[in-house]
Amino acid sequence: MEALTELALIWAGVLVAIYLARLFHLTPVLFYLAIGAVFVNTDLLPEEPHEFIRDFAEIGIILIMFALGFDERVSDFMQSLKRSWGIALFGAISPFAAAYWIADYFWQDTPLALMCGLAMTATAVSLTMVTLRGEGMQGSPVATRIMTSAILDDIASLALLAILIPVATGDTVPDLSSLLLILLKVVMFFFVVAALGMWVLPFPVVGRLSRIPIIRHFGLPHLLNFSNGEHTTLIILLLALSIGLLAHLFGFHPAVGAYMAGLILREEYFRAGTDQDFAATRRTIDNFAFSWIGPVFFVVLGTNLIFDWTLFVAVIPQTIALTVALFLVQVLSAAVAARYTSGMKFAGSVMIGLGMLGRAELAFVVMDIAYVQHPILSREAFYTLMFSAFWLNIAVPVSIRLWKPYYLAELERET
Repeated sequence: MEALTELALIWAGVLVAIYLARLFHLTPVLFYLAIGAVFVNTDLLPEEPHEFIRDFAEIGIILIMFALGFDERVSDFMQSLKRSWGIALFGAISPFAAAYWIADYFWQDTPLALMCGLAMTATAVSLTMVTLRGEGMQGSPVATRIMTSAILDDIASLALLAILIPVATGDTVPDLSSLLLILLKVVMFFFVVAALGMWVLPFPVVGRLSRIPIIRHFGLPHLLNFSNGEHTTLIILLLALSIGLLAHLFGFHPAVGAYMAGLILREEYFRAGTDQDFAATRRTIDNFAFSWIGPVFFVVLGTNLIFDWTLFVAVIPQTIALTVALFLVQVLSAAVAARYTSGMKFAGSVMIGLGMLGRAELAFVVMDIAYVQHPILSREAFYTLMFSAFWLNIAVPVSIRLWKPYYLAELERET
């Protein structure tokens, strides 16, 4: 009953967090973390969660990453790719370098600095898109650029996560041959996933597989529509978990595979009119990931924030330095890239820079791996990253709302 009691408390806290997030117009992730911290510091939750809760949280982050990939469409991604590569490249290199340099300056620890840089690289696209939707700008050019750039950043961060974790933990000696071996694993994994997406899952089956008598007559659409689509959710969750396990075999976190599984699924695989078509399945997956399973991951992660006034005060300089540096370099690098590689005007470029500020799901995945699963981050570094992500996420809705009049005025001048 201990595990069920913990789960009941966590779910109650999730509801409170969702209410507070809507009240303050901020991402629920921040409040999930805060609820976890409050519960553990008031002894409502133990410092060491029950094994069932830890496993449940692991399922949660796999579902979150799958849902994020499932929300993205490869076709939209490819259409905007040519205009967004510069934003993604410079908008990722700059925060990585800034976070790495600041962490290395304060703690003189290269593996720790690498994890800090990686955690602060990926953009919280869900936070930005929710903010833009609230401002009525979800269909604007800046929304498209931000979305594509964030996807590119996330994919690059996932690849770097696979490369840097074994290096940072010492499982692989960081010499040229070992780095090339890790890079080869990354390439092989993404090749396998791409092959699944291009040749195995579609119907009609393409490539040499189409010559095989039985296989050529079946694709994922047939499987999804088994029993009139009643088991669609089960089938795609099995796909996500299977590719997650495949990712684990290649040395990745299972969440990496789950994200890629979501990305290669296509709407045309789902037959309209079945008991669970694409829209219904998407709502179900989002409900799993963002309502009752996924949030458990963030609440459990928040339980690592044990109240320590001395530590809070001790990381104030690091938090200020990291937050200010990331704000400046992220906005500047993304805005300049948007202006000169994507053809955006000044106000639109700045809006893109502001939209790239958020740090959410993937950042916390990195923190969980580097602090909870592996002793790479120190407590000081972990708290610094959490506080910096908190302030940057608050900056997204505030700065977008303040800059919105300038962006709209620029659009009016263009028309």
